[in-house]
Amino acid sequence: MFDELSQKLQDTFGRLAGRGRLTEKDVDAAMREVRLALLEADVNFRVAREFTKRVKEKAIGAEVLKSLTPAQVVVKIVHDELVELLGEPARLDLSGPPPTVIMLVGLQGSGKTTTAGKLANWLRKKGHRPLLVAADTYRPAAVRQLEVLGEQLGIPVHAEGVEPPPPEIAERAVQHAKRMGHDVVIVDTAGRLQVNEALMQELEEIKRRVQPREVLLVADAMTGQEAVNVAQTFHERVGLTGVIFTKVDGDARGGAALSIRAVTGVPIKFLGVGEKLDALELFHPDRLASRILGMGDVVTLVEKVQQTVDMEKAQRLEQRLMEGKFDLEDFLEQLQQLKKMGPLTQLLDLLPGLSGLKHQIPLDVTEKEFKKIEAIINSMTREERRNPDIIDGSRKRRIARGSGTTVQDVNQLLKQFRMMQRMIKAMTGKGKRGRGPRLPFQLPPGFGL
Repeated sequence: MFDELSQKLQDTFGRLAGRGRLTEKDVDAAMREVRLALLEADVNFRVAREFTKRVKEKAIGAEVLKSLTPAQVVVKIVHDELVELLGEPARLDLSGPPPTVIMLVGLQGSGKTTTAGKLANWLRKKGHRPLLVAADTYRPAAVRQLEVLGEQLGIPVHAEGVEPPPPEIAERAVQHAKRMGHDVVIVDTAGRLQVNEALMQELEEIKRRVQPREVLLVADAMTGQEAVNVAQTFHERVGLTGVIFTKVDGDARGGAALSIRAVTGVPIKFLGVGEKLDALELFHPDRLASRILGMGDVVTLVEKVQQTVDMEKAQRLEQRLMEGKFDLEDFLEQLQQLKKMGPLTQLLDLLPGLSGLKHQIPLDVTEKEFKKIEAIINSMTREERRNPDIIDGSRKRRIARGSGTTVQDVNQLLKQFRMMQRMIKAMTGKGKRGRGPRLPFQLPPGFGL
């Protein structure tokens, strides 16, 4: 979401680093670039002005200008101000007698229904028993969509079709949740193409009847500053307690996320980072600030590894690496584990100093390359995967036909795989224990990176 802003800020601070000692004039010029970058990222102009003003006041202090590493100090100041701008980490309020009601509101097309499923899935992983409520009766597909999501997740859905008024559906759903022992109720409300009085009155009535602990605005990050205006309107009428940004893995400029807390006072609680039903992240201001400045986010990366990597398989792979054994079946397993962690662009954001690679390599091609590799290996027999040396010309032609690729593609994969095998043997000291890498996965050289 912050690709362009991140690149421009990193370029600005890179130029500062090349100047050695800084003067007030240097700081002024850098802050003009920062303010322009923020405005181009669709940050509210008042927010951008106040932000750069605060940074400048701290950056022209004697301790900065006299520092031996002034550019690094300025980056630290910008990081701290970004964290301040984004606000303190906000978490769901699940206190009080069950069931806790969470009401999702927002415009049509913002992703409320899918977000309801993601949130229910996230809560269940935390040990809760959520109930989804289909209270969007104006779009018949919304009711069915929520039912399908519930079936996929194995989470019950309270639906009464499109006839009853949504406030009545929500009220009966809460009573049903009490009887069935659900401790959280997630109400998926209706949206409109734009804010109107009928929508607001309906939301106010639902809120009056079910007394939600949380009223969360689901906002499309792609809408930019309009998301801030929408948040203000909803906050004035129904009293928001938080925001969930969706589609942050797209080409949004990110300005709304940086503006919304400062303009409305409403905290961001979650980020929707993909289409899968587990692609929902808690919002951490400090981690996001680090990503924007290219400092990476190792904590989130570790959490992703813990959530997605099968540690039993990882230990088995490590044992094979220590023994100098590694075949195409092992590699395919690594590739599949890596894919579970999400797009490569997101993973690069989390690695300190590597976010800039996104601007140097065609990552869309890399993703396609991974699919090609997977297809080639899946077209091999088990014997061929375990012993690639037996793959002769006729086998290569058969594998290429089966995978929809060319013989050259098969040759390239085998060549790069042999290079990786030699590298692993060199790293492990021909199978001696204790000298090899302790990674749950590793990419071979040459595969797009």
